[in-house]
Amino acid sequence: MDLPQHLLLFAVSLIANAFSAFAGGGAGLLQLPVLIFLGLPFAIALATHKIASVALGVGATVRHLKSSHLERRFVLFILACGLPGVAIGASLILHVPGRGAEIALGLLTIGLGVYSAHKGQLGQEYAPQHRSGTGLWLGGLGLFAIGVINGSLTSGTGLFVTLWLVRWFGLDYQRAVAYTLVLVGLFWNGTGAAVLGTLGEVRWDWLPALLLGSLLGGYLGAHLAIAKGNRWIKRAFEVVTVLVGGKLLIG
Repeated sequence: MDLPQHLLLFAVSLIANAFSAFAGGGAGLLQLPVLIFLGLPFAIALATHKIASVALGVGATVRHLKSSHLERRFVLFILACGLPGVAIGASLILHVPGRGAEIALGLLTIGLGVYSAHKGQLGQEYAPQHRSGTGLWLGGLGLFAIGVINGSLTSGTGLFVTLWLVRWFGLDYQRAVAYTLVLVGLFWNGTGAAVLGTLGEVRWDWLPALLLGSLLGGYLGAHLAIAKGNRWIKRAFEVVTVLVGGKLLIG
């Protein structure tokens, strides 16, 4: 690639990951299609994007840890439930045609935004629930299922985690986005990147521009999320879900 193409990758990565870090997911909306447009086959583009997206988690983590409300036991629970699903999903996607799944995922993603918009006070206050017994384990099963989707279809799956944490576990949007960016961005995506990087092929020479854009975008988006608060995050979440869902439907 020549310099203009590397600059394009950096710019797309910066914008996509800043928007994703603010809304709680959706970096694949721009980044993955651009990699495919520039000539990468889907499997290679997915593996390359997944590795680059880990830097989103790093940038967001650096910012969120400065004003973090993350609970250690809940962090470990999310990781324990989600990581096995990510590994399974990442190992399956290289062998399964994904178009039908993309359409279903697109419809469901749009549904998330419509649901959030319909529930005006959703995620505006922190009211933890389902932290023990059957409710906790049902929540963990939901995280496992989202992990499978995260490992296989990368576009917008962080949005599922954000809304699941808000709706099922009673987090406000600001806390939910923090958990999503730190745990999904860093650990779930890291697991998916390791599996895809081992089983598939990666364009390593494209990664420096993507990693730098993801790192800076993650930090910038996390800063905006902390500064703007729940109402702005909720609106950004609703916009991104509709955009991501529409992109998945169009293909």
